[in-house]
Amino acid sequence: MTEVNDTLPDVTVADSAGNAVNLAGLQGPFVLYFYPKADTPGCTNEAKDFKELASDFSALGCPVYGMSKDKPAKLAKFAAKYALNVHLLSDEASDATEQMGAWVEKSMYGKLYMGIDRSTYLVGKDGKVAQLWRKVKVKDHAAEVLAAAKGL
Repeated sequence: MTEVNDTLPDVTVADSAGNAVNLAGLQGPFVLYFYPKADTPGCTNEAKDFKELASDFSALGCPVYGMSKDKPAKLAKFAAKYALNVHLLSDEASDATEQMGAWVEKSMYGKLYMGIDRSTYLVGKDGKVAQLWRKVKVKDHAAEVLAAAKGL
């Protein structure tokens, strides 16, 4: 499980165009947020909130990456549908999701299942996690992450 002061695991995922992206190779500062599924209400609102603040993150030199288990083609469609300007990553194999602790047991209507914990990692210039949010509530979250990024 990735915690504050840890580096991201040496895991390669795909971006929405199918290009390989190694998490350990990303240069900080940046934001990496996990969301359960593209084009669902909560995930869409979260992506739109980060989109609205993208220029503010960019001014800090802090790109935003969103990750789910969706296939790259679905991510590309999602990004096009909402004109998203964040980098969407696909972790179909669950390697990053599991290693970072975002793959958790959930419960709905008394039924247990495994799913993505909506969580966000703010990575500093040194490549280490500077701040971590788990069990994220979407409302005002992107603004909270931006405020933390300004403090790096």
